[in-house]
Amino acid sequence: MNPPNPEPPTPISDQQIKHLEFIQAIVTRLGNGSFLIKGWTLTVGGIFFGLLAKDLSWKVALTGFVPIIGFWLLDSYYLRQERLFRKLYDEVRVPQSTIEPFAMAVQIYHPTVPWFSVITSHTMRNFYGTLLLVNLAFFIGGIIANSAPR
Repeated sequence: MNPPNPEPPTPISDQQIKHLEFIQAIVTRLGNGSFLIKGWTLTVGGIFFGLLAKDLSWKVALTGFVPIIGFWLLDSYYLRQERLFRKLYDEVRVPQSTIEPFAMAVQIYHPTVPWFSVITSHTMRNFYGTLLLVNLAFFIGGIIANSAPR
């Protein structure tokens, strides 16, 4: 006995396809922005680490925390926005979507993408956490070097 043939999927409209293209363009831009932020983080962090390797100072190391944490928060903002737009994409791609055509409002998804989960995601912790640990090592080294008798 053969099961009945399933109904063919309902196609999505041309308007929905264009809406999905717009959302995908935003997701791509957010991803590129995140990539650039990581590049700037490595550049600025490298400058601080280079200065610290030359002349160990806890004051410079303390200052080095500021850009790393700032870039971490900025990158988290971009990642959260990307996740919110992916949620919108998932809603729009359904053939009988109730999302208004070309709407880009993502506020309704804010409860499903909390800030803390984005900031502490694996990619963020691995990238920025590693930089913070290196900077922390320089900071502790600077304190020890400064307190050593001369």
